[in-house]
Amino acid sequence: MAGIYQAVHRRASSLVCRLHSTYVRKMRYLHELKEDDSLCRQAQVSGTFYLFHNLSPFLQKVGKKYVVPQLSAAEMKRILEKFKETEQWIEKSVLIGCSDEHVPHFALDLGGLEKSVIESELKGSFTDLRKALFVVDEKDSPLLSSAQSLLRWHDSHQYCSKTGQPTRKNVAGSKRVCHASGIIYYPQVSPVVLTLVSDGSRCLLARQPSFPQGMYTVLSGFCDLGENVEEAVRREVAEEVGLEVESLWYSASQHWPFPSSCLMIACHALVRAQQAEISMNHLELEAARWFSLEEIMEGLKREPRPSQQDNSNFSPWFPPKQAIAHQLIWEWVKQQTSQPA
Repeated sequence: MAGIYQAVHRRASSLVCRLHSTYVRKMRYLHELKEDDSLCRQAQVSGTFYLFHNLSPFLQKVGKKYVVPQLSAAEMKRILEKFKETEQWIEKSVLIGCSDEHVPHFALDLGGLEKSVIESELKGSFTDLRKALFVVDEKDSPLLSSAQSLLRWHDSHQYCSKTGQPTRKNVAGSKRVCHASGIIYYPQVSPVVLTLVSDGSRCLLARQPSFPQGMYTVLSGFCDLGENVEEAVRREVAEEVGLEVESLWYSASQHWPFPSSCLMIACHALVRAQQAEISMNHLELEAARWFSLEEIMEGLKREPRPSQQDNSNFSPWFPPKQAIAHQLIWEWVKQQTSQPA
């Protein structure tokens, strides 16, 4: 009987392994590349490269679409030879992922080389990341975002904060080491809470002076040291609009490269309708107001850009669909429209 049980258990385990093997094997392969410099160096020969120039990604326009080209190691060698540079440039690349077939993806910043020559040679252009994230395919946006964040981190962590001595990255770029002190530095993210506040029938959106004219979005703020997410949400809502959160719940998260590699933690918060008078912090915000369901529905129909109307008479619009703030607003709409009349 025990033998039968073991046989069934092995078959079940084998089935589970097959169901999850693609993802698990992919993650373990990436981990090996991060930990084994020799293996990662070999992978650079068969890998593909995403190019940046001073942190701006390289894009090509195909018809009406923008694509993010992946260059082979041979193509990278050809570009570097054109500048009479050696293949040691490849060592500056960072590992950013791999395909299901275990083809590794690297990001490389060519900021020390002439931008116009590269653009002419590859028939494309280096584009500011803020624009690139909203014109490329949705599957490419997270890759560009994480790639730029990792490249930026390496650029700003070239020296040890304790000894002042240079740090060196491993081949994959997953860490930097100060050999003088033995300190290992790992890339970090800054947690930010995004909160859509509702009083049950309306939602609260706000804008900062730096926003494009007419744009309103959810409240946001960095988590303080020692805070959990719930505490950060309650504090930010109290600080920015003078309201006390009665209850809150998590929605989703998104990596965001601005201003410096943030983890956006999206939440919904409920305040009492009887205590919903806004007391805005003018040091933080330019405007904050309640929006009805009808106003939100109208705003979602507008293009995510400033209104052409006079500044004193603009129509509110909201973040584009790639932003997690847009998802929060849509979730609130769905919740309102699904409630019984």
